[in-house]
Amino acid sequence: MLDLRRREVIILVGGAAATWPLAARAQQAGRTYRLGVLHNQGPQSPQFPPFYDELRRLGFVEGQNLIVDSRGYAVRTEQFPAVAAELVKAQVDAILAGGAAAARAAQAATRTIPILSLTDDMVGQGLVASLARPGGRCTLDVSSPSRAGS
Repeated sequence: MLDLRRREVIILVGGAAATWPLAARAQQAGRTYRLGVLHNQGPQSPQFPPFYDELRRLGFVEGQNLIVDSRGYAVRTEQFPAVAAELVKAQVDAILAGGAAAARAAQAATRTIPILSLTDDMVGQGLVASLARPGGRCTLDVSSPSRAGS
């Protein structure tokens, strides 16, 4: 299970690198990037360490050039809209949304900030038009790696 999650997170980061403002090729010297998290689990959950390992590999190190806005960890579903609004007000560069409810709350809160969505079926949930051309701000469905190339 942990290996599957690690692979999913690597797919997330690799796929999102093309559009996410935190992509290594888009780094600006001396700039600090802000990542907002909107998730019902805490930072110790198994999916987060591989995600942050991959960010470090891409040159984003928390405390150096990356700030993770942690107010969105371990949030109850009914709190997602308020916390998403707070992340937008804090002017994060991207929002990592765990699940369809978090992604919807992030989509409702912003029209400009990219959303990295961790959900089972972004097309089926109505979050994106297709995986090949998601449109909008949601960038990738990572929970089903076999569909990522569809």
